[in-house]
Amino acid sequence: MFKRFIDFITVDLWRRTGEELSRWKRLLYLSLRTIVITVRGFLSHDINTRANALTYSMMFAIVPILALVLAVAKGFGFEQVIEDKLYQSFLGQMGAVPTVMGFVERYLETAQGGAFLGIGLLVLLWSVYSFFSNIESAFNTIWQVKKSRSVLRQITTYISILLLIPVLMVVSSGVSIFFNSATADSQFFAAMAPLKEFSIKLLPFLTCWLIFSWMYWAVPNAKVGAWAAFIPGILVGTLFQLLQLLSFYLVAFLSRTSIVYGAFAAIPLLLTWLQLSCMFILTGAQLSFAIQNNEDFDYDQDLKHMSRRYKDYVTLFLAYIIVKRFAEGGEPQTAQEMAHLNKLPARLVNQLLTRLVETNVVRETYIEGKEERTYVPARDINTITVDFVIDSIDRQGNSLFLLNPT
Repeated sequence: MFKRFIDFITVDLWRRTGEELSRWKRLLYLSLRTIVITVRGFLSHDINTRANALTYSMMFAIVPILALVLAVAKGFGFEQVIEDKLYQSFLGQMGAVPTVMGFVERYLETAQGGAFLGIGLLVLLWSVYSFFSNIESAFNTIWQVKKSRSVLRQITTYISILLLIPVLMVVSSGVSIFFNSATADSQFFAAMAPLKEFSIKLLPFLTCWLIFSWMYWAVPNAKVGAWAAFIPGILVGTLFQLLQLLSFYLVAFLSRTSIVYGAFAAIPLLLTWLQLSCMFILTGAQLSFAIQNNEDFDYDQDLKHMSRRYKDYVTLFLAYIIVKRFAEGGEPQTAQEMAHLNKLPARLVNQLLTRLVETNVVRETYIEGKEERTYVPARDINTITVDFVIDSIDRQGNSLFLLNPT
């Protein structure tokens, strides 16, 4: 039974595609595949090590980020709301908010009146930019994206996230105040007291869900679907709030560690909290990738051991599709369209089309109405024979460079 289970997880699970399964069985298969892909990604990308590196970056960025958020809040006159939220957070449980706020105030004073005008502000902005840039780099690695977005797009994305956080906090506080005041003045709301209590408890979760969902949608340099951002956003937001609720027990643990660490007892606890938060964030990014790219892993183990002959056969088939469509005057297709219409694994189609582009058999092009690149023949279709395609593949790469002629 154990061997059958391993065979199912490693082979059979990836051979059953969506069209072959009933609705509920398809949902079960997709869920299992998403879990397996997430676990594989967690291990292959060494999420734990990346979380440790991100923790180090966050330690340097936490004061500049809070300074920027509070500066925005002061501009709109609701800095007190942000401070109240900090007192309700893990930092508040540790009694570290006055210390952190002191750092933030001094940081803002330095930024406004540094030795050179504007230097302090530049250092603040660079610290925040560097932190978010590290997060984007980690997200792009998970999403297998090799190129980051432009600096201008990075800045606008990071600013939108920093603006979203205080706005959601203020809205959450405003809704809580509304519920409390309405309950006191209205018999209807008084009768709905249990619902009010539930709504007030749900608001922090809802705020976290929206923040993390926005992060998973906006930060990777990839087109992320709504469900691929929202599902991990809900999961990570819930875990983050549960971590906040456990802060009481963590602070109780602090009283024991103070015997060993003395005045530095809060440091290892803060590092643990930051490290767990970073691990949750990166695991959520891996889950987001798994949800969106689930179907790309069809026949996963089979493709790893695919024979050269079979790979050449599918390559010729793709070249045939592109040439025939061009000859008939049809609209060029994207890789996703070719994979879907011919029931081929999307990842295999992308690999083999890259192979055909590199050997100058086909070329990429963009047409109006399609965001993804499409494919057309790169030369006269009458010259694209089976022999030409196979010979081009065989000759791909460097050759005749060894000194010994034998």
